[in-house]
Amino acid sequence: MFIPLLYGSVRTDRQGIRAARYLAKRLAQRGCQAPIIDPMEYSLPLLDKMYKEFAPGTAPAVMEELAEMYRRADGFIIVSGEYNHSIPPALSNLIDHFMEEYFWRPAGIACYSGGRFGGVRAAMQLRAMLPEVGMITIPSLLPIASIGTAFDENDEPTAAYIDEQTTKFFDEFMWFVQACKAQRAHGTPY
Repeated sequence: MFIPLLYGSVRTDRQGIRAARYLAKRLAQRGCQAPIIDPMEYSLPLLDKMYKEFAPGTAPAVMEELAEMYRRADGFIIVSGEYNHSIPPALSNLIDHFMEEYFWRPAGIACYSGGRFGGVRAAMQLRAMLPEVGMITIPSLLPIASIGTAFDENDEPTAAYIDEQTTKFFDEFMWFVQACKAQRAHGTPY
């Protein structure tokens, strides 16, 4: 399975990257390819034109690379911090450049914050946004509280609940990935 992780923070002292690396590692343990799509590495311009609005072969190289990856994807994990009760601007920009490439693929939402609510308010914003670009969000969330202390320097969780919840979250996510992949093989409504 090919499962890109879309990560959204570009802050200098960002802590959520540890969560993204941990989740990529856990997906690899399940036999998945799980590249982290980091806006600090995949520097997209501020949204002016979506990928689909470019004539074939004329989109910026970074958009062509991401579009190709997204078309291969079996599902997506969205890793989002909570900024002002919403998602980071870089994550919105990363998501908004594409649409058809997401169609009929499940998305699992992993959210985090510096406080004890684990970014769930950002997750609620993503629940509204992701279906609008064609993703199917799974019922469960993976909220991670106190992100600054949730992982050690090796990206390993410091609290047992993170491993336990991640296992359950990925069990559910992979069920949706397999179900959607099987159904896409028979065609889609459009």
